[in-house]
Amino acid sequence: MLNKYARSFFSSLFTPLAKLLLKWGVSPDAVTIVGTIGVAVGALVFYPMGELFWGTVFITVFVFSDLVDGVMARIKGAGGTWGNFLDSTLDRIADGALFAGVAIWFFGGGDNTPIAIAALACLVLGMLVSYARAKAESLGFTANVGIAERAERLVSVLVVTGLTGLGLPEVVLLTVLILLALASTATVIQRVVAVHKQAMAANETR
Repeated sequence: MLNKYARSFFSSLFTPLAKLLLKWGVSPDAVTIVGTIGVAVGALVFYPMGELFWGTVFITVFVFSDLVDGVMARIKGAGGTWGNFLDSTLDRIADGALFAGVAIWFFGGGDNTPIAIAALACLVLGMLVSYARAKAESLGFTANVGIAERAERLVSVLVVTGLTGLGLPEVVLLTVLILLALASTATVIQRVVAVHKQAMAANETR
């Protein structure tokens, strides 16, 4: 949902920056790589130190690179299958680092095992959501359905984790992570059902 309604707005917002980077000779792939490194550093350095707010601020700056590189690729007329592959692969690394960072802190100094376990559950289920779509598309089906796509997962965890760093009760973060895990589970089921329907329809036409 966020992808549908917010992407056009942010694409327009970041178009001047994208044009400037291209003018300086920066490639979309370079922005993708730097963005992923930034998210990973913020999640795996700041979060394990207990710096949930500043870690979130740091991560958010680099998360927007995911939009900037796409705008750059469209302006340049480049990207295609390679850009899509690189972007999707590095997105998984960024997402994994984000939830892993939360889990590391709450298994350690944060001393809240339920939150840590919920974060790991979100990590695994988030990967499964992405895998279900990728596998479906590799088989010629579509599975771009679900209530918990990547944008929703990122916004949810970043906002609440950052606010937790400012004193928001940890039970709120735990609740959001549990709801996110449930939504991810529902999304996987929705994608399995969607592919099953397509597969059955394809068999009937043969």
